[in-house]
Amino acid sequence: MDKKKKILFVEDARTVRRLSVAMLHELGFDHIIEAENGSDAIEKLTGQGSVDLIISDWNMPEKTGYELLKWVRATSVYKSVPFIMATAQGEKLSNKKAIHAGANDYLVKPFSSQELKTVIDRVLYGKTSADSSQKPYSPRVTESGKLSIKVSHIQITDHLTLAVLKYLIDSNKITPKYFELETQCASSWNDVQNSLETGDIDAAFVLAPIAMDLFAHNIPINVILYAHKNGSICVRKKIQEYSEQLRDIYRNKVFYIPHLLSIHHMLAFMFMREIGLNPGLTDNPDANVFFEVVPPVKMPELIVHNEEVAGFMVAEPMGSKAISDGSAELMYLSSEIWDYHPCCVVATQRQLIEDFPEAVQEFTNLLVRSGLFIKSKPRTSAQIGVNFFDPGNQLGLTSTMLETVLQHPLGIKTDNLYPVIQDLEQIQQYMNKEMGIGQMVNINKLIVPKFADEACSPQASKYHMDAIQDFEESVSQLLGRL
Repeated sequence: MDKKKKILFVEDARTVRRLSVAMLHELGFDHIIEAENGSDAIEKLTGQGSVDLIISDWNMPEKTGYELLKWVRATSVYKSVPFIMATAQGEKLSNKKAIHAGANDYLVKPFSSQELKTVIDRVLYGKTSADSSQKPYSPRVTESGKLSIKVSHIQITDHLTLAVLKYLIDSNKITPKYFELETQCASSWNDVQNSLETGDIDAAFVLAPIAMDLFAHNIPINVILYAHKNGSICVRKKIQEYSEQLRDIYRNKVFYIPHLLSIHHMLAFMFMREIGLNPGLTDNPDANVFFEVVPPVKMPELIVHNEEVAGFMVAEPMGSKAISDGSAELMYLSSEIWDYHPCCVVATQRQLIEDFPEAVQEFTNLLVRSGLFIKSKPRTSAQIGVNFFDPGNQLGLTSTMLETVLQHPLGIKTDNLYPVIQDLEQIQQYMNKEMGIGQMVNINKLIVPKFADEACSPQASKYHMDAIQDFEESVSQLLGRL
């Protein structure tokens, strides 16, 4: 990296700006100018003179990243300056919109240091990315003649069935006949999504709305199973005094979520609306509580020293960790709003399904079996989870903490993983019509149920909860408790 390169970094969220600037320093850039919105960026550009690169958030008050981009491209001094747009939207449609608007490239928040480096290398130095010469996806067969199934995940309890399956295989308690399992721990949802899209992996434990968005853009994947049901938590920052009005805890504050295309965003959006607030991003002039996308593993740390942050909603055990650390208090579990709701799904490359149905069936069967193992052996599963998700103790997870999460009556469920069409239909209907995000897809074509039909009990395929339709009653009961 060239230390002399001058970078303008534009971001209204102080936490995200601080983290991103730290990443730039780690990558070797010393000369970084910070701006808190588009107006501030224009003022700094006018006073600073030339810059070598602009990295700007899209969703900001006063002037958005899009408005800044238009100004840059219309100003003779800066019209040729490379411009990277960072967007929290997470949708492929938004990424295309950024490029169409004149950005040289884009980043999807929350991005990792490696993602930032890859995009900067591409824009500043013309280095091709790893997937620029990506070959068409092709399943891999090992020397033993078995199918290799490489599965991506992140460090959350929602992906514990994968951890248990790997443990059962590695400890020779199960020996798959048709496949060998390889797991890949990703640094962010973006890494999972990109690996699935480029064909670097065979399957992924991924947020259901992300899978739907990929499917909407003709990425050849299908959903074969749920990864879990329930399992997320909403916490608020622990402070000395609270207003008697619940809405005042969040009014004009920041609320963290792991991704805009997530059940966490949807359920938090519903809750904020029901208590009389108008949730949105910072570029929405009518919003009075602001969603910000940050990595799940960072949430317990970031909530401590940021006065503007009121709380977060995320998969466990990150919420329980913040409570255990004394920085947060429980608001509600996701099941209190929508019981037995889906969140993450098991998405698989379509060619894998078509070419190796026996292996995919066995993989599905063993995931279902692992889910039942968690239900019957929470203590053992908790220890497996700690070893799998936090082998270096960087997150500070403990088996006691994880066991408590697994045994909570309103917590995560892994004993019924059947993918229910009505569930995903409800998610996309609400997100598209009420929140204005996501594209409608044919859920019947997204889900391939035949593997779950065989793996799950006959009752599982018929059982699902439509509690989301009684949302007002659910929130009313929740508010009574709060």
